[in-house]
Amino acid sequence: MTFDTFNKLVPKIQKMSVPGEVSHRLMTPGDRERALKSIHIESKNPRNAAVMMLLYPKNNHMHLVLILRPTYEGVHSGQIALPGGKAELGDKDYLATALRETNEEVGVHTAGVRMLKKMTKVYIPPSNFWVHPYMGTIDHRPDFIAQEEEVEEIIEVPLTELLDEKNVNSKKLTTSYATNIEVPIFELNSYDVWGATAMMLSELKMLLKRAIV
Repeated sequence: MTFDTFNKLVPKIQKMSVPGEVSHRLMTPGDRERALKSIHIESKNPRNAAVMMLLYPKNNHMHLVLILRPTYEGVHSGQIALPGGKAELGDKDYLATALRETNEEVGVHTAGVRMLKKMTKVYIPPSNFWVHPYMGTIDHRPDFIAQEEEVEEIIEVPLTELLDEKNVNSKKLTTSYATNIEVPIFELNSYDVWGATAMMLSELKMLLKRAIV
């Protein structure tokens, strides 16, 4: 998708409703969906976090930035994620959290980021977080700078890869909380993207495909 094509879709995207949980379910592991049915989320007093789906042109084609988390002793060790993190007291709202974290983790000067859409929040049981995703765009490729403590690698994904149905698959994985489970994945830039990140990207994908029609 070219920069010009995407910009022509922006007014339509801004008027559209987000697809919501129906898009999340397409990339939700079966075990997770069954577990959530038995959980009263609010009784767990979840923490809040926010992430940014940042879209930008590279060689005139729209891209999405993802990050590879470092290996550490934690539930999200070595996973692919969207730039973002937990809300802090100084944040005005969750959008401010997403912008601050995007600046901290990948070095994007967020004054140039145009917020397009608040997407559907996702609950992450292992870490007990509500994650609030936002869709934003910037009119040039940023000079990315990875935050060493939080980011192992910055991954630039062409939107055409996300939109290509051939890149949706399933795979057996061993995670921090389950062994040898079958999960739906996106295969993007030779990385397996699954879990909450895949669920959020599924909503972005569905929204863009509806806008293109």
